[in-house]
Amino acid sequence: MAEMHPDTKTKTSFRCAVVTGGNKGTGFEICGQLASNGISVVLTARDVTKGLQAVEKLKSSFGLSNVVFHQLDLMNLVTLPSLVEFIRSHFGKLDILVNNAGTLGAITDADGFMVMVQAFAEVGQNKVKPTLKQVITETYESTEECMQTNYYGVKSVTKALIPLLQLSDSPRIVNVSSTMGQLKFLSNDKALELLSDGGGLTEERVDEIVNMFFKDFKEDLLEIKGWPLCLHAYTISKVCLNAYTRILAREYSTFRINCVCPGWVKTDICYNTGIITTKKVHKEL
Repeated sequence: MAEMHPDTKTKTSFRCAVVTGGNKGTGFEICGQLASNGISVVLTARDVTKGLQAVEKLKSSFGLSNVVFHQLDLMNLVTLPSLVEFIRSHFGKLDILVNNAGTLGAITDADGFMVMVQAFAEVGQNKVKPTLKQVITETYESTEECMQTNYYGVKSVTKALIPLLQLSDSPRIVNVSSTMGQLKFLSNDKALELLSDGGGLTEERVDEIVNMFFKDFKEDLLEIKGWPLCLHAYTISKVCLNAYTRILAREYSTFRINCVCPGWVKTDICYNTGIITTKKVHKEL
């Protein structure tokens, strides 16, 4: 693993960023754009080989020497303390955290994904809900993986890195979310009641929503209880991520904290069916 040190740069001029899920797609582009602007970037990925290959590509193809790799697996957070110590020992602080890593929580193919997109649009317009069981599989295991990666993993990484962000003159957190995390796609009365109370919204209440969702999933009550039927795990994970972002922004008022939807981007998570390139995402953000 390559080493990077701030050396002669001052605290105010030297900036460091961590990007989760940086080995491909939007995360890879974010790493490249940050590095091209002089920011030292720690590219993280759960797969060591793919992460190292991504760093080598940024160096050999784009001449970016200020990018290093460190493993981070949101499904196996024993890798997290090592990342924290790496940042502390090599940079002494953290300026930017981009929580980009995410998973769909469904097993399908490109054709099935397009059916899901259409189904999601129709549900949002209060049309008849189409049957999706023939094109997608959403198991309890895939649902757990999705929630762990998209919501719980983000919380764990953020909490672990906040002490280093507090050493920055301009700390920033960006949580990559989705339009599917909008409350209009949620009909569960209790969840809507908890999420609509902006001033009273707490992390414990968001976790309560997750627990309610899993309970109803186990009891096959998703439709009856008003949970999304189209990409239910992904949708709830992003709903909760958006809520957690609001809580963070309130608690750390000196930080700049936002969640952002990059749009329907041409990446692996949507089987490259997107209409926006990763480069266009960066320009619009």
